[in-house]
Amino acid sequence: MKRLHVHVSVDSLADSIKFYSGMFAAEPTVVKPDYAKWMLDDPRVNFAVSQRGLDAGLNHLGIQVESAGELAEMEGRLSRLQSSVLEQSNASCCYAKSDKYWVEDPSGIAWETFHTLDSIPVFGEHTTSAEKPADAGACCVPLAKTEGKSSCCVPKAQSKASACC
Repeated sequence: MKRLHVHVSVDSLADSIKFYSGMFAAEPTVVKPDYAKWMLDDPRVNFAVSQRGLDAGLNHLGIQVESAGELAEMEGRLSRLQSSVLEQSNASCCYAKSDKYWVEDPSGIAWETFHTLDSIPVFGEHTTSAEKPADAGACCVPLAKTEGKSSCCVPKAQSKASACC
């Protein structure tokens, strides 16, 4: 069986091991002074790319679940890791209607856990075609608000005033 490999650079190995062990409900299979690895059979991977007018690079990572019960379990894990879990019910995004929860890992990378309810013919609620980029209210990766600034719809490292704020 093939598996997708995702490698994320982090600020704190210890904080990240704690976060990801909680998210995956599994301890790492390899731990080195500067490295940790989880070899997981669950979750499988849903990998997507899009060209929507944002900078190229990591947009967000996510775990897609198959039932409302699994989504509730993931929300419980995430809530135990941090208090700032954002819920989106019946969200229209990425050509789908989904229930989802969002968190940021210790390095500020956005993570989405979601249960897909249905497909839709547009990227998000406020878009009409693949050629029209989403506006600030459509299909955005939500962010924690930074002091004195409003949140935007791209991860912190990629945030630019012109992105969609």
